Amino acid sequence: MVIRLSPEEVAARSRRNVWIGLALVAFVVLLFSTTFLRMQANQKAEREKEAVLAAGPMHPEKTYDSTLAR
Repeated sequence: MVIRLSPEEVAARSRRNVWIGLALVAFVVLLFSTTFLRMQANQKAEREKEAVLAAGPMHPEKTYDSTLAR
């Protein structure tokens, strides 16, 4: 049994396929941009952490809380 589609059905199928393709592309772009922005935020936080560690320890009187020793 062969199913024959009318020209209107073929056109509707084609339009539907185009919209599904566009939705998939939009989803991939959304995932890519979200991942990219999260990676940038993590890199910035890592650079700030390294800068703090490279600056060295704070003044000794500020790093040790004498109230904890009691």
